[in-house]
Amino acid sequence: MANIHKFTQSGEFYVVDVNSGAVHMVDELVYDILDDNGLLSLSDVMKKLDGKYPKEIIDEAYSEIKELKDEGMLYSDDLYEDIALDETKTPSYIKALCLNIAHDCNLRCKYCFADEGDYKGCRKLMPPDIGKKAIDFVIEKSGPRKNIEVDLFGGEPLMAFDTVKQVVEYAKEQEKIHNKNIRFTMTTNATLLNDEIMDYLDKNMGNIVLSIDGRKEVNDNVRVRVDGSGSFDAIMPKIKKMVSMRDKSKQYYARGTFTRLNLDFFEDIKFLADNGFDEISVEPVVLEESSPFSLREEDLPTIFKQYDKLYEEMIKRHKEGREFKFYHFNIDLKGGPCVYKRISGCGAGHEYVAITPEGDIYPCHQFVGNQNFKLGNLLEEDIKLKEDIISEFKNANIYRKPECKGCWARFYCSGGCQANNYNFNGDMHVPYSLGCKMQKKRIECAIALKSKFMQE
Repeated sequence: MANIHKFTQSGEFYVVDVNSGAVHMVDELVYDILDDNGLLSLSDVMKKLDGKYPKEIIDEAYSEIKELKDEGMLYSDDLYEDIALDETKTPSYIKALCLNIAHDCNLRCKYCFADEGDYKGCRKLMPPDIGKKAIDFVIEKSGPRKNIEVDLFGGEPLMAFDTVKQVVEYAKEQEKIHNKNIRFTMTTNATLLNDEIMDYLDKNMGNIVLSIDGRKEVNDNVRVRVDGSGSFDAIMPKIKKMVSMRDKSKQYYARGTFTRLNLDFFEDIKFLADNGFDEISVEPVVLEESSPFSLREEDLPTIFKQYDKLYEEMIKRHKEGREFKFYHFNIDLKGGPCVYKRISGCGAGHEYVAITPEGDIYPCHQFVGNQNFKLGNLLEEDIKLKEDIISEFKNANIYRKPECKGCWARFYCSGGCQANNYNFNGDMHVPYSLGCKMQKKRIECAIALKSKFMQE
């Protein structure tokens, strides 16, 4: 099991102590001394580096490394496995809900995981009464938790704007009665935005995710209307206006997806930043290998170079005072998520669920339609969620994933997306390999970036 991880970024040397989270920017000598599998003896280090460095310099550096090790800043022990096992025995409370307001969409994005919006079923909008029952459900299942997150999702949720308004207003009434704080977010393709809708979303959404894939030619190649025409010219002005309405206390993301057709996706991120967006997320597509849009193993060197370019650009813009945030490079080196979050990830299936227009309950939006993972239905008189499915998800933490247990990135990625793991391997305990490799590269860039900024 790796207790440290070494990597270089733009010619600089970094060492991460996996269990404590300590990050060290080091010189080449220290980098060469350290071994992922444990601190070698001084005599072994001398043999390994004989002729490259003077012995007295090696001896001095080794002493300093030994001090860090003794202080628990290098090669520290993993103290969290027992915590993970204990957490599986505690009660589960739902704190986040994905409301699939619409199993329908007015776009036909070619890479859509939801089968162009209908989730491999019939096209349907959520009736207001189902949305209200979902609010009642999450309030009841949240137990002692005060804060609840509700994501209005689709398809395209604004196709059912009246339902959105009724659900939000109902939630405002109920949160006062039950002493809860319900925060709404929405993911929208922006096509249906108008002045009335934008004003409502700005006032009522804690976060708005606005979908656009970057440059016009890239966006219009994949984010198309029913008739095959592109969406860029219609959505870009609306997204800009929506963003201009958000003050600093209100979050938004301009969110895109890159596919095999735009492996130069750094240019799309740069394009979005140049257009004034300072909260950006451009994520890798996840599709079966047979798709012409899917990413392949042979694409990784090109993808990694794009992340390197992004790293350099973010440093440059930070110095120039025109920085932007990139979602996958956000990392907190001083604390970050709690231990439980690092171990168990997003909480799908036990802290987070998705609800369909028919009231079916699934572990997350990416399991919707797979009857093997259906937890229950809101229309049941006495909703009894399937405890065996809940237990399966709750127990699928990093210590029950053999490949993750020994991985240096385990406390950053928490074992990856359960849906991706299952869809590619038929097993939530086996990580989606391609996603893992991209995630590790992003984590390295994020650590290096934050370390540079903390030096200022």
